[in-house]
Amino acid sequence: MLFLPIADDNPTHRTPFVTWMMMGLCIAVFLWQQSLSEEEQIMALYSFGVIPAVLFGSQTLPAEVDVIPAWASIFSSMFMHGGWLHLGGNMLYLWIFGNNVEDSMGHGRFLVFYLLCGVAAALAQSVPAPDSVIPMVGASGAIAGVLGAYLLLHPRANVRVFMWLLVIIRIINVPAAVVLGGWFLMQSISGLQAPADQGGVAFLAHIGGFIAGAVLIPLFRERGVPLFAGARSRPFQVVKASELRRGGGGSVPAVKLSDRHRRPPGPWDRT
Repeated sequence: MLFLPIADDNPTHRTPFVTWMMMGLCIAVFLWQQSLSEEEQIMALYSFGVIPAVLFGSQTLPAEVDVIPAWASIFSSMFMHGGWLHLGGNMLYLWIFGNNVEDSMGHGRFLVFYLLCGVAAALAQSVPAPDSVIPMVGASGAIAGVLGAYLLLHPRANVRVFMWLLVIIRIINVPAAVVLGGWFLMQSISGLQAPADQGGVAFLAHIGGFIAGAVLIPLFRERGVPLFAGARSRPFQVVKASELRRGGGGSVPAVKLSDRHRRPPGPWDRT
């Protein structure tokens, strides 16, 4: 059984340059990681990953891996990943949801927003286990902030979800509130069960980033951009392959909008 988001039905008005830049940097850094030997990869994780004990000053790194200030690791860690699946999952979610959040606030604000969500995520994972010496890497926390913002902006937008259930293969529309709300619920349940001072998935970082994004979006969105925007297509409808092949802005296919589905005009609509 597989349920995989692959796109949404939300066109954008701006080219998502910052979203693309974040994706490009993550991919470039990961390719650099892959070019290293196994020992060098481990050293890179300790050099550029967030280590709570080092961040809060209870431990110091050996000289050979102590290359940046501890606070700077909060930012460097956002561009490193622990494997191809880690990178691929993060880039997929950033590709689907990042463009609409960037569209709601502009390029400069989105960059600040993204980094702040990453900081909140790193602290959410580090504060409960301040003596942990396990490095934390990944863009997941910052991207979780993007998901939290998207949920408030477009809860009724439909996400194209690839569904594979035994011999049944479909692409269906699922409301963002279901996809992202379900994702946050799973992270919360897993976060309550997983100790913060052990390795593995940083569930608390995901939770912290998501909440930060939801809290910050009312402050970062441009004037005229509404929260809780309406649907643009029917939920739980099977999507035809021809609809996915149509050109569209960003990660979305083109959709024909009825008047009642159009959002109120924003500042980018002025000529």
